[in-house]
Amino acid sequence: MPPKHREVPVSKLRQTVDPDSLGFATTAEFSEKRKGVVAQERAVAALDFGLGIDSPEFNIYVAGTARTGMGYLARNAVQTVADKLPTPNDWCYVYNFRSPDEPRTLRLPPGLGNELKRDMTELMAAVGSEVPEIFESEDYTARKEELVREFHQQRAEILQGLEGRVESEGFMLNISQMGMVIVPAREGKPLEEAELKAMTEERRQLLRDKSNHLQGEMNAAVQRIRAYEKEMKAKLKELDTRVALFAVGYLIDDLQKKYGDLQEVMTYLKEVKNDIINNIEGFKEKKDQPPPGFPFAPPASDQTDNRYEVNVLVDNSETKGAPVVVETNPTYPNLFGGFERKSQFGALFTDFTLIRPGALHQANGGFLIMKAMDLLKWYFSWEALKRALRNQDIRIEDAVEQLGLMATKTLKPEPIPLDIRIVLIGEHWIYQILHAYDDHFQKLFKVKAHMDHEMDRTKKNVSTYAEFIAASCRRNGLRPLDKRAVARVIEHASELAGGSDKLTLQLGDLLDTIKEADYWAKKKKHKVVGLADVEKAVDQKIFRSNLVEEKLQEYIEKDIIIIETEGQVVGQINGLSVYMLGDYTFGRPSRITATVSLGRAGIVDINREAKLSGSIHTKGVLILSGFMASRFAANHPLTLSAGLTFEQSYGIVDGDSASGAELFVLLSALAEAPIKQGIACTGAVSQRGEILPIGGVTQKVEGFFAVCRAKGLTGDQGVIIPGANVRDLMLKKEVVEAVAKGKFHVWPIKNVDQGLEILTGIRAGRKRKDGTFTPGSINARVAAKLKDMAEKAKKSAAEEGPKRVENELPTCDSCGQ
Repeated sequence: MPPKHREVPVSKLRQTVDPDSLGFATTAEFSEKRKGVVAQERAVAALDFGLGIDSPEFNIYVAGTARTGMGYLARNAVQTVADKLPTPNDWCYVYNFRSPDEPRTLRLPPGLGNELKRDMTELMAAVGSEVPEIFESEDYTARKEELVREFHQQRAEILQGLEGRVESEGFMLNISQMGMVIVPAREGKPLEEAELKAMTEERRQLLRDKSNHLQGEMNAAVQRIRAYEKEMKAKLKELDTRVALFAVGYLIDDLQKKYGDLQEVMTYLKEVKNDIINNIEGFKEKKDQPPPGFPFAPPASDQTDNRYEVNVLVDNSETKGAPVVVETNPTYPNLFGGFERKSQFGALFTDFTLIRPGALHQANGGFLIMKAMDLLKWYFSWEALKRALRNQDIRIEDAVEQLGLMATKTLKPEPIPLDIRIVLIGEHWIYQILHAYDDHFQKLFKVKAHMDHEMDRTKKNVSTYAEFIAASCRRNGLRPLDKRAVARVIEHASELAGGSDKLTLQLGDLLDTIKEADYWAKKKKHKVVGLADVEKAVDQKIFRSNLVEEKLQEYIEKDIIIIETEGQVVGQINGLSVYMLGDYTFGRPSRITATVSLGRAGIVDINREAKLSGSIHTKGVLILSGFMASRFAANHPLTLSAGLTFEQSYGIVDGDSASGAELFVLLSALAEAPIKQGIACTGAVSQRGEILPIGGVTQKVEGFFAVCRAKGLTGDQGVIIPGANVRDLMLKKEVVEAVAKGKFHVWPIKNVDQGLEILTGIRAGRKRKDGTFTPGSINARVAAKLKDMAEKAKKSAAEEGPKRVENELPTCDSCGQ
């Protein structure tokens, strides 16, 4: 008889939390002190470093598993630092009087952007009302009329002198809208054509000579008139300039005094002043109102309308500290801004007042937080962001230009200097891919804040968890939890972590459970969330997701899927599998069978041959060949053909957690030793026969227990698990109670021999110095079977040898013998 193997103590099947050890009655007793982060010391230290170092390439990537609170951690850390930093400047776009298609930027202290916009609006309103009034004043009209009258007088004197000179030579001066003409005349009347023909040639030549001479004098007179006219226009312009300076100068002087410390604004105001004076004609008349019944105003004049406006791109007047922007949809326009367009008379147009900011502008001087996957969905956003970080500026470009397509004429605003820290949040595999294949990523994101998904279940961490639960209740307006409910939530945290010595840091899932428990407490009109409410929340969450599990259990109970839980069978064992459905994970047994025969095919994985095996499972089966050769093929080759398969399996089988069960069933078939069907097995195996730890041990034990309970507990049923997985057990209470009553068992093993003895009830046997095993043991029976198969194979080969040689003798080409 084999030695009796120890079972896992009941106390280690589920690590419970003593409610009395928590030190409070309800979470309402906790102070208002906010518990920001649970554990995550590594990530917190990385964030502190990345946010503190003053170097533009040390942007941060927060890497972790979903629902570990990556966004919450990043926002809290960034906000804490941002609150202590100075508020960045406002940024404005204004008209570029030298190059209208290239709007220029103005940098102003926080809050002065909108103030400058208001001042410019008031300035132009004053200019629009005062300038027309001054130019319509009697004083201006008198001065203008005086200059015009002086010109007309000078013009009249020149024309009068010219006319007298013309008449003295027998000609007359004919002035019309077409110009001036000198024609021969007598007694103030032009000569008739007949009179001219009647003259002698000598007389006509004399008239022509006089006409040419007078024409020269007339041209000289015209030049003098034009000179006087030019002089008049210059004087009128000088008058307009003096009047404009009188009307506008003091208004702009007030602004220059106000913004005297801002050189960029001073330069801009000077340009505004000069442009108004140079284009004063556009301000002399008041703006026309649209005629009655006309649906829209006349088109704006580019000279006198919005060119003097101020487009406040970034207003930090209400920002405290540095800005923190969370961009959830990082498309190119949302990140970098763009141009809005207006429609007028069927055409689209834009100008500097229609430039709109992006998240980079809003976060400039502070921090921008984005999810990596959201950003990488937009290729142009990712490439443009890297370019902006390298060049340290923000360029607003038309989105069409990013596609390399021909775009209509548009604006090219002056770039804005970029001073920002980017915080990307995403899974660790995204970080690895970017780090491996994107050279710029390595240079621009030099800080990785790696978040853990679990922490040790120590007394200190349990206390921290309780603080987190209390803070979550206050923050979300939930009912307080009593100590028994908190203890159950902490136990549930271990269940989610997959180990009794761990607590999950996927706090989003845990917070969902607390919210659901609050719902059930509200429905029961409880003022405090109790143990029953938490249990209800956990059970209902499972119920909403376990339809597949129930259907599979139904098939097993109806023997549609055949699972035996009593009796003994050679070459058949119950392996354990985990089904992962995304939101729910559960375990169920799978029947594994093995057949052996004489041959040289070795161990054949039928699932692999059918292309229903993953690479890890295939590796596990290949390890079996290594174990068999190491243990049983020291003196003779392995000459067998063995088939292994998961019965009634119609999908991909992967993972190596069944390799232990596959080895047990193979040895059972070779030794012809029946396996107890009430015992299931899980665990990977090494070539040396060690049983290695696997995942999902709790779900696997619970899954086989559910099948045994449905078919009837006999007291002999149980599960074999790797000894290293004992610490991972967080079994349901009904399983623990069944084990405590002796109706179910959980055996930990470290090697193959221990599992063989439990499964077969036969001693495994040890290898002796002469290479043989203990007589009557499983190993001895396997060795004898393999030796017998090797001898039969050798004998069969010897008998077939002469026949093969005879069939292969060469024949004579000439005689055919």
